[in-house]
Amino acid sequence: MKAIVVHQFGPPEVMQYETVPDPVPRFGEVRIRVHAATVNRVLDVAVRAGTQAHRKPVLPLIPGVDCAGIVDAVGEGVTKYRVGDHVASAGTMPLDVCAEDGKGYSGPQGMMGIRRPGGFAELVCVPAFKTVPLPKNLDFHEAAVVMRHCPTAWNLLCNVAKLKAGEWVLIMGASGNLGTVGIQIAKNVVGAKVIATAGSRARADVGLECGADHAIDYSTQDLLAEVMKITGGKGVDVLYDNIANPQVLPRAFHAIGGDGRLVTAGAHGGPNVSIDFFHLYDNRITIKGMPGSDPADLPRCFQAAADGKIKVRIAHVLPLSKAVDAHRLMEGDQGMGKIVLDPAAG
Repeated sequence: MKAIVVHQFGPPEVMQYETVPDPVPRFGEVRIRVHAATVNRVLDVAVRAGTQAHRKPVLPLIPGVDCAGIVDAVGEGVTKYRVGDHVASAGTMPLDVCAEDGKGYSGPQGMMGIRRPGGFAELVCVPAFKTVPLPKNLDFHEAAVVMRHCPTAWNLLCNVAKLKAGEWVLIMGASGNLGTVGIQIAKNVVGAKVIATAGSRARADVGLECGADHAIDYSTQDLLAEVMKITGGKGVDVLYDNIANPQVLPRAFHAIGGDGRLVTAGAHGGPNVSIDFFHLYDNRITIKGMPGSDPADLPRCFQAAADGKIKVRIAHVLPLSKAVDAHRLMEGDQGMGKIVLDPAAG
């Protein structure tokens, strides 16, 4: 099979497009013929650059921390899946052999694409219990992006913040991947009232395109004043932030009303931010960070996407052989949306 292989850390050019042996699924594993894998700023680009040593990547490495495709082989002990099933997979998983349901496993774990072979390949083997069935009407490119971002956004809004229908939510980074998905989950799944914000008019207006009720360009508008005007002075019930911009977040924090909640799973714009503790305790605000997702939400995310309630934004789809170009785009300005590699595209 063809795969992207990293033999040493460095610039995008260290990635080699090579012919390597086809992987064979072990007991409890399925083999996926990959049709889509997303390119991620930290988990792919920074890992390749060698700035994520704490994740303990194993060289030589086939990157790709997620994938979507078709099951083309199953290992012994697998009864849940059949050849031809549409599936997606991502995240931390066992490194050694485990049962189909993963129960009883106590060995080492690590992310696909970092500690074990990933999705930047024509074929990849993963534990069966770390795969999710896909609705047949969901495109593989969309499915890979849903797998990467929707479960995190769903977990933050629905499980951690416990956002309710009719509540106000302020979505920071309106044009980003977690921002656009968060807007749609809040509006189309929960039924909340959504204020989107970003650092330019064009990026804020992406929030309106995704269904937000209001959009604020905080580079030209007073974020706090606008939120208070929109909410009639009440403030928002939930602040959803995955950026931690030290110039913007303190102002947004003041827009949280009584018994409000701030949730986050990211801090690439920070990480250090000043907040007003008077406002914190006077309004009984809860702050909770929660990376990752709840596996039980995955089928709901995919079904919401299949039903048109969540539409992911894809900036580029490139063949696997163009992985170097994909990383260069990611290190520059790839536009608003995800970059997807498709091994089936040549």
